[in-house]
Order: sequence, then C-alpha cells, then structure tokens
Amino acid sequence: MALVDIPGSKSITARALFLAAAADGVTTLQRPLRSDDTEGFAEGLTRLGYRVGRTPDAWQVDGRPEGPAVAEADVYCRDGATTARFLPALAAAGHGTYRFDASAQMRRRPLLPLTRALRDLGVDLRHEEAEGHHPLTVRAAGVEGGDVVLDAGQSSQYLTALLLLGPLTRTGLRITVTDLVSAPYVEITIAMMRAFGVEVVRDGDVFVVPPGGYRATTYAIEPDASTASYFFAAAAVTPGGEVTVPGLGEGALQGDLGFVDVLRRMGAQVTVGADRTTVRGTGELRGVTVAMRDISDTMPTLAAVAPFASGPVRIEDVANTRVKECDRLEACAENLRRLGVDAATGPDWIEIQPGPVAPDTRITSYGDHRIVMSFAVTGLRAPGMSFDDPGCVRKTFPGFHEAFGRLRKDVVG
Repeated sequence: MALVDIPGSKSITARALFLAAAADGVTTLQRPLRSDDTEGFAEGLTRLGYRVGRTPDAWQVDGRPEGPAVAEADVYCRDGATTARFLPALAAAGHGTYRFDASAQMRRRPLLPLTRALRDLGVDLRHEEAEGHHPLTVRAAGVEGGDVVLDAGQSSQYLTALLLLGPLTRTGLRITVTDLVSAPYVEITIAMMRAFGVEVVRDGDVFVVPPGGYRATTYAIEPDASTASYFFAAAAVTPGGEVTVPGLGEGALQGDLGFVDVLRRMGAQVTVGADRTTVRGTGELRGVTVAMRDISDTMPTLAAVAPFASGPVRIEDVANTRVKECDRLEACAENLRRLGVDAATGPDWIEIQPGPVAPDTRITSYGDHRIVMSFAVTGLRAPGMSFDDPGCVRKTFPGFHEAFGRLRKDVVG
C-alpha cells in the first residue's frame, strides 16, 4: 500500500486567499498549495497592496474589507484562471484603477459572462483588446449590489467570483444563474464563505448574498481531490495496487473526490473513510458511460485509463473542457491515437475503445498540467513514454513527477 501526501487544493487555496484578503483581520491559511497558480494569486494580492506573509506550512493575510491598499496597480495573472477571474472582482470593491493581464494561454480563455455581469452591476471594466478576454482595466468605485443575471455554463468560476464579491457590496447580491457547470465547485465556495462568517441562501437558480463583509479566521486547506485522481487511477490500473490519500474523506468539500465512484463502477475497490480514501486495483476495469459535467477536471484522468478497460469508455456532458488550458477533449483524443488507441469525439463527449498501448510514445502536453498528469497514469502500462513539456505540472503540483515516481516504485514495482 502507498500512502500519498497530496498537496493542498488549488481551488480551495485560491478561494481562501480571496476570502482572507476581504476579511476584517488577519487570516492564517494552513497547508496552502504552493504552485505557480497560487503563488501568482498571492503575488497579485501583493500588487494590490495586501500583505501576504508566507512560511512553508502557512500563509498569513492581512484583510482589507475596504479593498486594495493602492490606488493603482498592474497585475499579471500568469496562467491562473482563478487569479484572472477572482482578482478583478475583488478589485472592483475598492477605489482605484487596476489593470490585469495574463499569459497567452490565459488570454485565450473566456471571461465575458463574468465581465458582462460586473458591468451590469455598474463596474467600469474595459477589455483592452479582444472583448471578453484579458487584458482588462477596472476603474473601481465600490459596488452597490443588486440583481444580476449570469450564464455560468462555461465555468463555475464566474459564479464563484460574484458570490465572493457579494458581501463586499453595499446592499448585497441576488444572482440568477441561467446555466451552471461544475456545480460542486460552487458548493465549495458557499461552504468556505460560511467559514468566514457569510451565509449564502440558494433558491433553485437564485443565489442571495448578504452585505456585511467577512470575519478573519484560521483555515486549513484540504488536499487537492483533482490531483488525487491520478494516484487513485494508478491504483485502479494496477492489479493489487493500493493507494490511500489521508485528509480526503467523507467530509471533503471537493466534488472531484467523486471520481473514485467512477473507478468503483469500473471494478476498483474503493473505501471512503472519515478522513481518508483508499483505492485498490482488482485486476478488472469495466467499460462505462458516465456524465462528468460536475467533475470535469477529472475527465482526462478517466480518458487516460480507458484503454485498459474491458469495454468502451464514453464520457459525456463535458463541453466546458474545450475551454480549459487547452481543448482537453481533442488533446486526450490526439494523445490516445498516438498511443494506437481508437478515440472519437463530439461537441461534448469522447468515446475510447480498449486496446493495447504503444511503447515509446511522446505525449503532447498542449501546455496543460492535467494532460501530463493524466497520461503519466497511462505510462504505468506504456513503457518509454515521454512528454514534450513535463514541467507544465508546476501550475498545480511542482513535485508531481517525483511523487509519481515514488508511487510507481511502491505500487507497480
């Protein structure tokens, strides 16, 4: 059995940094993720005038309910979608002129539903080049609040950004959502807001957020469930292989832990305890048809193990994965074909036929950390696999290759 120490959740760390910056007082974040995305978020807060103190195991943030401490700032969001989407909303609650830009990859990713909603709330926000994309400038004068309609069908992060902003407005927000993908991530947001003293009321597609601000606290970051999926999948494709992840159990906030339920349906043995989850490979992986709208970040993980199933694997309702760091549906299909595996795609689905995988295959990462980490699992059964950009894992897990190498030794032998 391998006991795997998974770094802190990227999603939770980003939300916690926003909440800590917006809270009244000093917040301590325990075991935050240290990666390119979260370091970029913390750096963005620093550029906006927030004090962020960092030690190896904890970060401290001096909150400013009134908004950024500086009247002007230029913030570079790197590749981070949470940074690029959350920080403009945070800045809008302050007073000043704040410019945001991002990497070429992040510039391609959409923002328009969020920026349109912010404009509807009276925020002076202007895209400098392509409408609905970075770079953008916010001329902030606080946010009154009120009613707003939002399409969150491309990303739940749009809704999260507005929910996080709500307590910083003068009258609160009433958000009507016309479409929503990755709904469990919104539940993470609401639970974390509760931990910082704010209760969101949901009535169907309407979310009501009261004004009044946040209270500082000490907040422990749980391990990243999306990252854990690669290690759970490694156990599932290894007969007798067993992986336990402590810190992720029945009370976990992250919906992506639901990936183990997919592995269970395929034949893996899964035990979810109070504070840990264990997956054991049984030597059998059945084909499956599964809708992954709510856990779409784990779609590439399932695609990467699909060749080892006894029947076809069809993943549906994942159109939003086409607007991630890359078009993940096509990236998975192309890499599977390089491995000699039959894969077909449609607007929101991928279907993969089982079959042998070719050795000595070079995987194209498309600059996407999840493509590399997913196909590392395939590499357990495909000798000689290599990657064109293995270092892109620094976005969420800089030590991934070392950790996965130890797992390979312990579980596969």
